[in-house]
Amino acid sequence: MDKARKIGINKLQTSEEAEICARMMSGSEPYITLRRDYESSLKMISDPLREIYVARSGGELVGFIIIVMRGALIGYIQSICIAAEWRGKGVGSELMDFAEKRILLEAPNVFLMVSSFNNGAKRLYERRGYKVVGELKDFIVSGHSEVIMRKTIGPAADFVKRQLHITSARLFI
Repeated sequence: MDKARKIGINKLQTSEEAEICARMMSGSEPYITLRRDYESSLKMISDPLREIYVARSGGELVGFIIIVMRGALIGYIQSICIAAEWRGKGVGSELMDFAEKRILLEAPNVFLMVSSFNNGAKRLYERRGYKVVGELKDFIVSGHSEVIMRKTIGPAADFVKRQLHITSARLFI
């Protein structure tokens, strides 16, 4: 990435940002094939149970990532979307780095799903250390699977034990 085009990542702040993200998502792959239109994209981005982080360069919103930190898959990267003209410039990698650090503060696993037709994204996730752990056939649209991937720093029980140790150590400092 060009050093002059530094990327800043912050939590989604305004409804205007949410609308930009929804337009970006609904107008690009894989979301077109997954039939995620503007309204459903905006609803997802506006859901207070999700954490949305936006990437900006020079004030321009160039991408975003949606994280879910509740439910069965704590630490789930639900969606990542990069503006078409910014793809291949490292924005997605920066958002992934940010999300992984954020998630691994609270959970030992990072989960995501990638559509079976999105081979480039699957290869990227594999290079980043994600492993396939399952497949949901015809999960979002007929004829395509969602491949479940996980990156881990260890079992959940060990992570909880480590977190308890760190917390109790802080009490005595």
